[in-house]
Amino acid sequence: MTKPQLDEIDLEILAALEARADLTNKALAQQLGLAESTCAHRVRSLRDRRIIRGTRIRLDDAALGYPLEAIIKVRLANHTGEKVNALFDALVATPRVLRVFHVAGVDDFLVHVAVQDATALRDIVLEHITVHPVVRGTETQLVFELRDGRGVLG
Repeated sequence: MTKPQLDEIDLEILAALEARADLTNKALAQQLGLAESTCAHRVRSLRDRRIIRGTRIRLDDAALGYPLEAIIKVRLANHTGEKVNALFDALVATPRVLRVFHVAGVDDFLVHVAVQDATALRDIVLEHITVHPVVRGTETQLVFELRDGRGVLG
């Protein structure tokens, strides 16, 4: 895979948006000393090249009634591509799942969830994960606190 061609202005735009994805084009252009039209064209190009893959908001899960976060480690009994992909698809489609990581090592998947209580957490494990025949076992870890890192350009 070839590395995308990014110049210094592209990297400045990406760093600014990584820090604050809600910046308007006008504010971004002012911050970087660019013309608004140039800035808009550059951001559009970054999106077209899939360097910027989307924009998301972060919700306060606790304020919405889901104060308990956990990471569920999932280990598989076998690793056929079709079964792994089917499980991956099922995990990301599960209600209250925030992120799913397919990883190397002892565990095969890490499933980050936000739920209302321990009963709901148990139900995700029993009703949505261990029901898949390819799953050999799970281990659940509670998340006490989550902080964002600086990002790749921070």
